[in-house]
Amino acid sequence: MQLLRANALHQDFITLVAELDKELAIIDGDDHAFFSTYNKTFDIHHTVIAYIDDTPVGIGAIKRYDATTMEVKRMFVLSAFRGRKIANAVLAELEKWTLELGYQSCILETSTRLPSAVKLYERSGYIRIDNYGQYIGVPTSICMLKNIKT
Repeated sequence: MQLLRANALHQDFITLVAELDKELAIIDGDDHAFFSTYNKTFDIHHTVIAYIDDTPVGIGAIKRYDATTMEVKRMFVLSAFRGRKIANAVLAELEKWTLELGYQSCILETSTRLPSAVKLYERSGYIRIDNYGQYIGVPTSICMLKNIKT
């Protein structure tokens, strides 16, 4: 597996985001329009793309949340490649990049409808926090935090 740091304009990132959005439209059902409002990529400048044999198979991104925190966004692995620790590698690279940029922690929002994502983040050291921002009061949202400053 190879990891590439890029931005949201990279064609492989755009292609995998489209696949992610198709999957989330099914998972989120009637709630998809709400969540998609907050998943635009125009303000994402730090992405990681995972490749296996030159095929893009996974993505993740970080964007500035506040002066000390980056928000993890757009984590996705193609279904045929799940179970190979690709998401773990992408997340670890995003956290490394976060530190290199001078930030101290990562936050994220995931869904009760994505139990494998919740397990990934918990195994990676994220802890549940009160829902923040637009996710306050959203019963299917789970917000998490990891302090990564060494």
